[in-house]
Amino acid sequence: MTNEDPTPAAPSPLLDDQLCFALYAAQRAVTAAYRPVLEELGLTYPQYLVLLVLWERGETTVKELAAALRLDYGTVSPLLKRLESAGVVRRERAAHDERSVLVACTGRGEELRERAACVPGALLTATGLGAEEVARLREELWKLTERAHGAAERPA
Repeated sequence: MTNEDPTPAAPSPLLDDQLCFALYAAQRAVTAAYRPVLEELGLTYPQYLVLLVLWERGETTVKELAAALRLDYGTVSPLLKRLESAGVVRRERAAHDERSVLVACTGRGEELRERAACVPGALLTATGLGAEEVARLREELWKLTERAHGAAERPA
């Protein structure tokens, strides 16, 4: 039998003890690790994420793209505008629904796909993480995302 108190300790008010801060710091560090590789491609990290969706799904609507990236239209629209100006994507109204805008890679966007093949391995190389560690972290982060999303939807 242990003498441990079964009641959990009060949450710490210290910055380094905050889960949200650890996630924020990790996100910034991971993005920074990708930056040199993406700069060679002429892309920012958010632009790279847009292209990942398009490479995976092909032509898609702005609404579907925003949902896949878990972003709102107001955030996705400027990203698409910059990618379109660079000749990487094209946007056009859907013939079947004028309210819907379709997005697809141009030939230049498809060429970037080949050049970007090295990007996923860049984090492994930069951090020394193994594939199993990355898979475990990703799984835990998706679980956290689901739980936090559920908590955000519950009334206070």
